[in-house]
Amino acid sequence: MKNVFLAFTLLALVLAGCAGDTGMNSTQKGALGGGALGAGLGAIVGHETGHTGAGIAIGAASGLLGGGLIGNQMDKQDQASTSQEERMRRQQEEIDRQRRELDEMRRQQGSDTYSRDRGYDRYDNRNDNRGSAAPSQNSKDPYY
Repeated sequence: MKNVFLAFTLLALVLAGCAGDTGMNSTQKGALGGGALGAGLGAIVGHETGHTGAGIAIGAASGLLGGGLIGNQMDKQDQASTSQEERMRRQQEEIDRQRRELDEMRRQQGSDTYSRDRGYDRYDNRNDNRGSAAPSQNSKDPYY
């Protein structure tokens, strides 16, 4: 019974140490937590069967492997999520850039329309609003 208490105490200390942000990735955290949990469960099973040491070793190894695999999957999901967020950010930047270009084109088109309404096309040529660049007869422009 003393070994079981010792195993649970060790497990509690390891899990408490994992609780803070240690800079480990999910694979490492999963392996450490799984190994500790597996060692604790292995100690209980091993104690009941009379092989506490073997139970701890087998439980720790299987917990380490299982926790590492689960943590690895979590790391892959985090990486995919980060990659997706980056693609979405870049797409939003492109949308914003295109909106600015459209706004600028609309502004230019608006000023071109204003110039045509005054009788000039965008190249500052006199326009009689019939499609030709010839000056109109009632033009007050001294250059035409």
